[in-house]
Amino acid sequence: MTDGRRVLVLTHDDCLSHVTPPGHPEQVARLQAVERGLQGLAVERRAAPTGAVEDVLRCHPHRHVDRLRAAVPAQGWAQVDGDTFLSPGSYTAAMRGVGGICAAVDHVMTAGGRAFVATRPPGHHAERETAMGFCLFGTVAIGAMRALEVHGLNRVAVLDFDVHHGNGTQDLLWDEPRVRFVSSQQMPLYPGSGHPDERGAHGQITNLPLPAGSGGAQMWAAWEPALAALRLWQPELVMISAGFDAHRDDPLAGLMWSAADFARLTRAICALADECCAGRVVSALEGGYDLDALADCVAAHVKELGRQAA
Repeated sequence: MTDGRRVLVLTHDDCLSHVTPPGHPEQVARLQAVERGLQGLAVERRAAPTGAVEDVLRCHPHRHVDRLRAAVPAQGWAQVDGDTFLSPGSYTAAMRGVGGICAAVDHVMTAGGRAFVATRPPGHHAERETAMGFCLFGTVAIGAMRALEVHGLNRVAVLDFDVHHGNGTQDLLWDEPRVRFVSSQQMPLYPGSGHPDERGAHGQITNLPLPAGSGGAQMWAAWEPALAALRLWQPELVMISAGFDAHRDDPLAGLMWSAADFARLTRAICALADECCAGRVVSALEGGYDLDALADCVAAHVKELGRQAA
């Protein structure tokens, strides 16, 4: 990335303190794999601050925050749903994710450029009052609302290419006309949402379901017209829910993307941002559970975020 722009990476060791039971796919080692992917890249690093509850409350009610905080165990694990667990450090880790996404939005809105938020737990399955799918708070939706309410934007695009549908992001932004949410996902697959007729209260949601076995060609056929439509809308900020579990080696799904496919899609998203909003992009880690594939895809993604516009 020596010929490009420096990407701000926000992360924090507190995110290693969200410890899941042995064998759980959303594990501490994921962040270590992300670090391997970032090695050798010319990024600017910054500690993700602790998030403010007022930012969370733009998407979740206070009772959701209080319920999660009260459920954190003194030791061991507390189970939120069939596959979502809390350990003693989980609430602190989740609030670093909130702080990271908000700091990333503030950075690109004031200094320009691009940012990647490497925190965990992920966020795009967390609905208004429901933690689920490994997720506690809807971090990218929280970041989008900060862009609207603090920075006064009127058009924010949220793009989600995780293999699982971002049901939480969709729920949190369902009534928000200032955000366009576009999501590709394998279907059928957890959590079962993401059908094309799920359009949002203002027709501002676009779902791009893909059958199992789909590779890069099918990915591009779905995303190319969606990005073209966004160009007409002229977003003022582009945000990405960057899940890398559509990779062909991922154990939790059945899409057949490669690291090169993630690079191609990221390049196209960045081109959209260059044309519409001075290149401002905020990306945040979601899924990705094969550790080697995760490292490779993060490297490909962040390299593209740092590539200078032609």
